[in-house]
Amino acid sequence: MSKLIDSFGRMADDLRISVIDKCHFRCIYCMPAEGLNWLPKREILTREEILRVARILIDLGVRTIRLTGGEPLLRPDLVEIARGLTAIKPDLDLSMTTNGHYLAKHARPLAEAGLKRVNVSLDTLQPDRFEKMVRRTAAILPEIHAGLKAAGEAGLAPVKLNCVVMRGYNEDEIPAFGRLARDQGHQVRFIEFMPLDGDGGWRRDLVVPAREILERLSTLGPLVPVKEKTAEPATRFRYADGIGEVGVIASVTEPFCGSCNRVRLTADGQFRTCLFALEEHDVKGKLRAGASDEEIAEFLLKAVWGKWAGHRINEPDFVRPARSMSAIGG
Repeated sequence: MSKLIDSFGRMADDLRISVIDKCHFRCIYCMPAEGLNWLPKREILTREEILRVARILIDLGVRTIRLTGGEPLLRPDLVEIARGLTAIKPDLDLSMTTNGHYLAKHARPLAEAGLKRVNVSLDTLQPDRFEKMVRRTAAILPEIHAGLKAAGEAGLAPVKLNCVVMRGYNEDEIPAFGRLARDQGHQVRFIEFMPLDGDGGWRRDLVVPAREILERLSTLGPLVPVKEKTAEPATRFRYADGIGEVGVIASVTEPFCGSCNRVRLTADGQFRTCLFALEEHDVKGKLRAGASDEEIAEFLLKAVWGKWAGHRINEPDFVRPARSMSAIGG
């Protein structure tokens, strides 16, 4: 069978599946304070539809799937989705990105269903800043830390933390997250602020560039690059004494589009070949119109072939997508 190769020779083997658009957080880099108009249930892909599209894409070469949202733990049948994906491909590299609030309860059932790893979004360790950035009570913070502990105990290791760094909000906490990596063994991924916020307030002066993030991390000790070759977007480093790993995702200042291997399926069944794409491909429409697996596969192959060379954030003609991050899926 054909593979998901675009016209630039890149193989798309990493699929992000957004299982739900809803989220109970209101992170300032993702969603408006008042939230969004949630999709009606009939517009969301069913479990059977998700598994069918995933099976077709796995047959086309996908080997890594990440479950995202919204907040994926708000979907009642998430464990069944994970179990179904594992049944399709037992050695599937299956992971999830979550805000961590409900992770303590669900970590072990998800691990037993086949989930391998978890990324927890955590942008600050300070209660007052948590309320400013997440726009929710800081009483949630201990529950997130309990979720991190539960994930490690369930074998979802290494636990990764995703920290979006924003100028004037949390850049001074970069060393504190570095110490967290060194003291607790979590792998911290620092992410440059991208123009996908629901409020439309992104500005370049709010972006803390990767080089500055690394300079701040180096105050804890010298960093050395991790040489392992992976397709993940993070450039990884270890401290020279071997204690602690960090990574930087420099989507804005050091784009990595030339090696991008990701495609996305939104909660309402739209296939996206780039996080910043202006065009979506209606897989749900094909599913519900009775298309065969072969027809859907051909549809997906054509979409991937037309994938952009890269986003245009740094170009004067950049146009941001109509959807914010929560509606696209991370």
